Amino acid sequence: MKLYPSLLLFFVTYISWSQVLHSKDAIMDKQAKNAIRKAEKYIDSLQAKQDIPGISICIGNRERILWAQGFGYADLENVIGVTTKSRFRIGSVSKALTSLAMAKLFQQGKLDLDVSIQRYTTVFPEKKYPVTARQLATHTAGIRHYRATDPINCPKRYEKVTDGLVIFKDDSLLFKPGTGYSYSSYGYNLLSVVIEGASKTDFITYMMQEVFTPLGLKSTMADYSDSIVANRVRFYEHSDKKLINAPMVDNSYKWAGGGFLSTPSDLVTMATKVLNGQFLDKKTVDMVFTSQKLLDGKDTQYGMGWRMGTDSKGRHVIHHGGVVEGGRTFVLLYPDQGIYLAITANMSGVSINLKEGEAIASYFLE
Repeated sequence: MKLYPSLLLFFVTYISWSQVLHSKDAIMDKQAKNAIRKAEKYIDSLQAKQDIPGISICIGNRERILWAQGFGYADLENVIGVTTKSRFRIGSVSKALTSLAMAKLFQQGKLDLDVSIQRYTTVFPEKKYPVTARQLATHTAGIRHYRATDPINCPKRYEKVTDGLVIFKDDSLLFKPGTGYSYSSYGYNLLSVVIEGASKTDFITYMMQEVFTPLGLKSTMADYSDSIVANRVRFYEHSDKKLINAPMVDNSYKWAGGGFLSTPSDLVTMATKVLNGQFLDKKTVDMVFTSQKLLDGKDTQYGMGWRMGTDSKGRHVIHHGGVVEGGRTFVLLYPDQGIYLAITANMSGVSINLKEGEAIASYFLE
């Protein structure tokens, strides 16, 4: 068989390039395995130090999930281990999901973020100053947060998101909207009512149909206390240095602000698709992830459902944590490096914050 010089050059080039690709893949696989081993040791140590029943973690980049794994127990009594499909309470990370619903309606021209919310709902009484959806999403509306006397630590079901407003709707604003920053889960509860008014769909249905399903979040849903939910973990806390079951709660009063179940894999998938522009256009994504300023120009270090900041090495990070009865969740995004992390635990009082998230992410950033 006679090979022409140009054809011969093609085969030689192809074979050489293939070897380079395979060599590069092998190096990347080795680096990934090394990072995973380090991360596993760190999580084992974290779990043992804090006596956490179960932890689940996921790390991804711009293209795919790099690693997802469960540690410990989803259910201690029945000796059921945590898997990547185990559903955890994500607490205030629910705000990040709710902000995407708001952003989608804004992008579609169905929600004006800068008009009084009374355009979209009449069930919340007018205050001294008008309140906008943008202010609710950025915690600058002056809506209060929890009080010790709030009727929330009991298994009471609020059938509609509007019903939950009774807890705080008659209270005065903390300040003139736009002049201060005060973190408020109730502000997000009110935002869910605005989303209902703008979409003309009940909040949970809208989240399922227009946010979770399009993003491919198969394990994310409302934490219904009266329903059988596959793969939902049991929830724990410590008392006198012993693990006990966390108190029974019904999170229907705060679906938008802290009432969803999810998995780290779903949360990383969400972050990847949003930052890749697969859910919202670039302009809207930038709006969600831009730190807001008060009327006096002060930076709040909070966008829409996400905190903005830097890690110990000065790298730009986007993050949010969730604290809830029987659960802790932390999501950490490195948008410039394209590394995204989510970690969940099924115990109250767990310390997993930016420090711990950065430590785990650093193995993959290397």
